[in-house]
Amino acid sequence: MDFETVIQELEALGKERTKKIYMSNGAHEPLFGVATGAMKPIAKKIKINQPLAEELYATGNYDAMYFAGIIADPKGMTEADYDRWMDAAYFYMLSDYVVAVTLSESNIAQEVADKWIASGGELRMSAGWSCYCWLLGNRKDHEFSESKISNMLDLVKNTIHDSPERAKASMNNFIYTVGFSYLPLHEKAVETAQEVGIVEVKREKKKSSLLNPYESIQKEIERGKIGFKRKYVRC
Repeated sequence: MDFETVIQELEALGKERTKKIYMSNGAHEPLFGVATGAMKPIAKKIKINQPLAEELYATGNYDAMYFAGIIADPKGMTEADYDRWMDAAYFYMLSDYVVAVTLSESNIAQEVADKWIASGGELRMSAGWSCYCWLLGNRKDHEFSESKISNMLDLVKNTIHDSPERAKASMNNFIYTVGFSYLPLHEKAVETAQEVGIVEVKREKKKSSLLNPYESIQKEIERGKIGFKRKYVRC
C-alpha cells in the first residue's frame, strides 16, 4: 500500500466529532479525526514499513503521524531519528502516544528517554517519563536497574510540582506505573505518591486537572492488579 492510498483511506475514516476531540486536546490542522481503533485494518495490511512511516510522519497531519507510529520499525530508528520525530511532535498526544510508544519498543529506549527527561523541554520531558511508563508496564522487572528507578522516584518527588505542566502529568503516571507494574519498588512508589500528594496540571482554556497518584495505585491494589504487564505497547 503506497502513501497516497494510506492518506485516502485515513481521510475516509475521519469523523468530525473525533476531530473536535483531538483539537480540544491540542491537535491542529491538518487532521482527519480518525479513531485509533479504526486504523487497525490498514495497519494489518502494511505491518512494518519504515520508509512509508517516515513519509506519513513528515506530513504534519496528526492522523498520518499517529499511523506512522503504528507501522514504524522501532529497532530500525536511530537516536537522531527519534530526536527528529520529537522535534515535529507539537503536542502531548504525539510526544507521549506516538514518539514515546515507538521509542519504548527500541533497544535504545532508556538511553534516549534519560536525555529527554534531563532536557528541560516540556514535551521532551513528558515523552521521556512516558516512555518509562510504557517500558515498565511491558518489560520484565529484571530488565531495569532498581537503584536507577528508585532515584527516578526521588527525582519526581523533589521536582514534580515545579516541572512544566505536561511533564507533571507524565511524572504522575510514572509514580503510578512503578507502584502498579514494577514489584521491586511497589512500596516506595506508594510512599512517594503519599509524599507528592495532589498534582495540579494547568491546561489552556480548560479547568486544571487534579491528579492523585496514591489513589490511582490504591485502586489497582483493590483490583488485585499489582505487577500487571501489558502484552503489547503499540496497538
